[in-house]
Amino acid sequence: MTTIDHGALLDTQHMIPDIDIDAFKTSRSTAKARARKDQIMRVLFTATFVVATIPLISLLWTTVANGAKRLNVGFLTHNMTGVIGGNPTAVGGYGGVLHAIIGTLEITLGAMAISIPIGVMCAVYLIEYAKDGRLAKTIRLLVDVMSGIPSIVAGLFALSLFAIVCGPGTFNGFEGSVALALLMLPTVCKSSEEMLRIVPNELREASLALGVTKQRTITKVVLRTALPGIVSGSILAVARVIGETAPLLMTAGYIVSTNVNLFSGQMTTLPVYVYQEYSKLTANCPPNAGASCVTTIPMERAWSAALVLIVIVLVLNLIGRLVAKICSASTER
Repeated sequence: MTTIDHGALLDTQHMIPDIDIDAFKTSRSTAKARARKDQIMRVLFTATFVVATIPLISLLWTTVANGAKRLNVGFLTHNMTGVIGGNPTAVGGYGGVLHAIIGTLEITLGAMAISIPIGVMCAVYLIEYAKDGRLAKTIRLLVDVMSGIPSIVAGLFALSLFAIVCGPGTFNGFEGSVALALLMLPTVCKSSEEMLRIVPNELREASLALGVTKQRTITKVVLRTALPGIVSGSILAVARVIGETAPLLMTAGYIVSTNVNLFSGQMTTLPVYVYQEYSKLTANCPPNAGASCVTTIPMERAWSAALVLIVIVLVLNLIGRLVAKICSASTER
């Protein structure tokens, strides 16, 4: 039976130093100073948030206030065919943006069809195969450089490429899609790479341990897990290029009629439409023109088209959030 040496135990207790808990308590002056600093930082962050949101709210308010004047069914269902000066057309309207809406959607979808598969596959190669090799570092450097390329340079590249392949003076919507795809590609690649990087390695190892091939592990486990983030990054890339004007002026051109063929003929997009209308400033009205001739109609059409573009970007973001939410829910199952 083990005996306890009470004397040694008492000696050990005497060896433990007495800790003065009161010495660690915050003094009243220190607590007040910390509270003041916390209040100052809270006011600073709140003021910064307000300053950052004021331009956004002002932009939205100005666009809605000016764009709502001409935004109606006729504006959305007609193009600019037959529009002369500030006079109404034969159908009773002042022109519309139907051709620009179609051109914007087709060219943007074409750019998505090119950039998203290439960007995702590039990210898969960097994370799953290349790791941190020399080739991977070179690719990442090139992607970073492409992120800073001016949009007009992408337009010049697409213009030169199609001039070599199809001949000089070639303008079509697909050419504009190629230019926008060059601008989207770095964003898609970088965002997809980051999403794939945060997928736990345990998921890969568990799949491989069950005898699943690497290719099937990537497609069924890794990509499905990272899919919500990849979708969000793709929507950000679309929002980054859907408002580009310079590359589309050089590649897709501008027409007043509706062209639904992405691979033949010029196409108009909403940013180019806004630029063309804004550059007119005012419309010509003859001296004997009645009240139906509106001199300010180009500016009104420009503001309405800008409002339509903002609504399209908002809808695309909502669709992207919905898809990401659905994909996230299916992944959790």
